[in-house]
Amino acid sequence: MPNNPIPKTAQHPADAFNRLLTVLDTLRTQCPWDKKQTMETLRHLTIEETYELSDAILEGDLDEIKKELGDVMMHLVFYSRIASETNAFDITDVLNGVCDKLINRHPHIYGDVEVENEEDVKRNWEQIKLKEGNKSVLAGVPTSLPALVKASRIQEKARGVGFDWEDKNQVWEKVEEELQEFKAEFNVADNTAIDADKAESEFGDVLFSLINYARFININPENALEKTNRKFIKRFQYLENKAKENGKALADMTLAEMDIYWNEAKKL
Repeated sequence: MPNNPIPKTAQHPADAFNRLLTVLDTLRTQCPWDKKQTMETLRHLTIEETYELSDAILEGDLDEIKKELGDVMMHLVFYSRIASETNAFDITDVLNGVCDKLINRHPHIYGDVEVENEEDVKRNWEQIKLKEGNKSVLAGVPTSLPALVKASRIQEKARGVGFDWEDKNQVWEKVEEELQEFKAEFNVADNTAIDADKAESEFGDVLFSLINYARFININPENALEKTNRKFIKRFQYLENKAKENGKALADMTLAEMDIYWNEAKKL
């Protein structure tokens, strides 16, 4: 017989959530590993789980998405359980807090504010956040976000208060302007020395402007780059496997020989 009765599989969302709370409470009090965890020790694991969820979403694997959502949910409950031990807050406070925030930030649903489209909703959202005490529109952008994601969020936040280009043609003109400035700092036509710091700065401007253009044509730059990364990995691994099948080592092959397999991978 097990030391504790196993909570039965639930059929309704509220019962399933209570089942998770029960399991976490038992583990926290009885499992040596769970008893040792703190918010700090869980942090890197939560980041890992979030990336695993992101991978599953990009792969379109619904079974894996379901599993990873469960892992993320478990972490959220775990943090709340730890906080409740010092009476800082508990899961009820967390859930009520997010519900209150959603109600307050959707006055077009729970109040008498009228909106015409998604952009009106975003503008209202940012204005409400400022009234709630945010000192800056950009205050809600986490400093530890990867730079590519951060650039997207910064631009979206600025757009929410009307600081944005009027149309995509203007944005593309900015892209071309930044490309020319970068080329001036890093001239591929000659081998003269460059100012590395200035070149780096100009390259950052190029990326920022491209991310801006991607936003205007509804492309998520993070997803786009990650899909290209995965595409490259698959093609390169095809190249490695074909070379191995033919008894060759990549280091001993010419670029022309590798290109043959690379082009085969592209066709696939």
